[in-house]
Amino acid sequence: MADPFQDVDAAGPEFIKMFADSMDERQSDPTMEKIVAAYLGKLSLSDGSQIIEVGAGAGAVTRRIAAHAAPAQVTGYEPSAGFVAEAKARSNGHANLAFAVADGTDLPLGDETVDAVILHTVLTHVTDPASLLAEAWRVLKVGGTLIVCDADFSKATFSSFPNDPLDICAREFVRGFVTDPFIVAKLRGLMAAAGFQMASFDLDSRVVANAQQMLPWVKVTTDALCASGQIGQGLADALVAEHDRRAEMGTLYGYQAFATAVATKP
Repeated sequence: MADPFQDVDAAGPEFIKMFADSMDERQSDPTMEKIVAAYLGKLSLSDGSQIIEVGAGAGAVTRRIAAHAAPAQVTGYEPSAGFVAEAKARSNGHANLAFAVADGTDLPLGDETVDAVILHTVLTHVTDPASLLAEAWRVLKVGGTLIVCDADFSKATFSSFPNDPLDICAREFVRGFVTDPFIVAKLRGLMAAAGFQMASFDLDSRVVANAQQMLPWVKVTTDALCASGQIGQGLADALVAEHDRRAEMGTLYGYQAFATAVATKP
C-alpha cells in the first residue's frame, strides 16, 4: 500500500478530517509541546524574520511557530488543498500566520529569502527527502536555520506484552502509511550532503496513552487490512474494541522516538 500522506487529497475528506484532529491531539501532548518549544527556542529571530513550515498539514505545529515568532511572519506550505483548508479554518487569532498550497520541492519563494525552514514529521512521508532539503537550502538566507523533527517509526510499538495483537496495528501503520521508517537514522547524513552544518541532534521518547491519538492508527490499519481481505471484519472490530478497552482501563500504551536536528546554512 502506498503511503497516503504522499497524496492526502486522494485519501478523501474523512481521512483529512480524522488526521487533522489527530495531529491537533498529538501536538497537545506534553512531550510534543516540549519538543517543539525546545527547537523553537533555538531560533534567533527579529520582528522582520520570515519563517516557513514545509509540509504543514492542518497547521497544528504552524500555529505554535506563529505564536512563538510573533510578530515575525510565518507561512505554512502544504501540498494538500484539503489540509490547507483545515489549517486556515483552525488558525483564528494569528495575524502573522498564512497557509498556501505548495510542494516542498518547488516553493513559491526566491533564493535566500527566508530566515528559518521547519520540517516537522515530513521526511518520513516523502520518496526523495534530499529534494526537500535542497529546496530548503535554496530559499534559506546564509546563516539561516533548518529544523527537522521526525519520528523514528522503526521503533514504534503498541506492545504491552509479548505477541501483543494490538501491535499489529502499529506495524501495519508503519508498513502502509510511512514511506521511510528509518529516516531518522539517515537524517544527519542527508543534511550534511545538502550542505548544512549541524548545530544539534536530540532524541526524545514519547509514550502515547491518549485514546484519541492512537485510535486513528488502529482504525485506518484495521480498515485497510479488512478491505484487502487479509483479515475479516470480526478481527478488525475486535482490535478496535481492545484499543477501547485499554483506553477505558487506563492501560493503553504506545511508544515513539522523536529526533530533532537543528542546522545552519553556512
